[in-house]
Amino acid sequence: MVSADEKGRQRGERMHDIVTIGEMLIDFLPGKETGSYIRNAGGAPANVAIAAVRNGLKSGMYCKLGNDDFGRFLIDTLKQEGVDALSPELTDEAITTMAFVSLDENGERSFTFSRKPGADMLLESSEIKDDVIAGARLVHGGSFSLSEGSAKEATIYALRKAHELGKLVSFDINYRNVAWKDDRDGCAAEVRKILPFVDFLKISDEEIDMVGGKEAIPALMKENGLSVVVETLGGDGAECFYNGQSFSHPGYPVEKGMIADTTGAGDAFWGGFLSRILILGADSVKEINEDILKDALDYGNISGSLCVRSKGAIASLPDRAEIERFRKAGYAD
Repeated sequence: MVSADEKGRQRGERMHDIVTIGEMLIDFLPGKETGSYIRNAGGAPANVAIAAVRNGLKSGMYCKLGNDDFGRFLIDTLKQEGVDALSPELTDEAITTMAFVSLDENGERSFTFSRKPGADMLLESSEIKDDVIAGARLVHGGSFSLSEGSAKEATIYALRKAHELGKLVSFDINYRNVAWKDDRDGCAAEVRKILPFVDFLKISDEEIDMVGGKEAIPALMKENGLSVVVETLGGDGAECFYNGQSFSHPGYPVEKGMIADTTGAGDAFWGGFLSRILILGADSVKEINEDILKDALDYGNISGSLCVRSKGAIASLPDRAEIERFRKAGYAD
């Protein structure tokens, strides 16, 4: 019998450096004219997949792709970036989360989310092809897809399978009221169930209390076999926990007159961070070391800083040429 890993190698068209699983949101950005908005696909799964593409890596997604105009926009955006939607059959049955945006009296964005019937239809776990997971170097998921239904089952299956195959596994704790109905403890409990399958965990400074605070991270890592935990601080940098130690990397300052908005900065950071680890040649946790992590932290922080400047995570995810332009402009060493 041909192994799942060998199947993945034989099917070159299904080989991907990164496969992401999860739900994507819509990020509405004010357009040039009053009352107009630019729609951007958002969320960590999308950012990781697109960061891989922009850096010359292969990427694929198992995600919620709706058949309304929001869903069509998402699909078109991903295709333009070279991201393959690995579950096209879902476009006739799944509905994306709807997002309604308005501007308050100060000109700031405010969001209202609503969920349509069928919004949690994702890929059933039995439909996730083992050879796709086996052909990836890294599998990434986000906590939104742990909320309920088939999305949850698919995410757990994919992360566990990737772990069993010895792949790098990433997970992003991304608490939002729309998914968890103010139940932070419930969200944290679901996340803890999948931590034994995870190598890289991302958590923001606003959500770190869900796992017991920063002081609880060493024990959390030891208990679950986590290799790396990164606390992202919006556009202000990140702290990495590794091998019983931690080291911080500051974000890059926003100059006077630049738009400072940390929306999506953590997701942009994570996309750049994980892509850099793969570009540096890591195929297993044994190949991760402090030098690789510091390089990835720097790259991720540039991605996050660019996101702060351009107000849009996916739009800001840089390629290597833009990183160099960023450094030459004096924002990085």
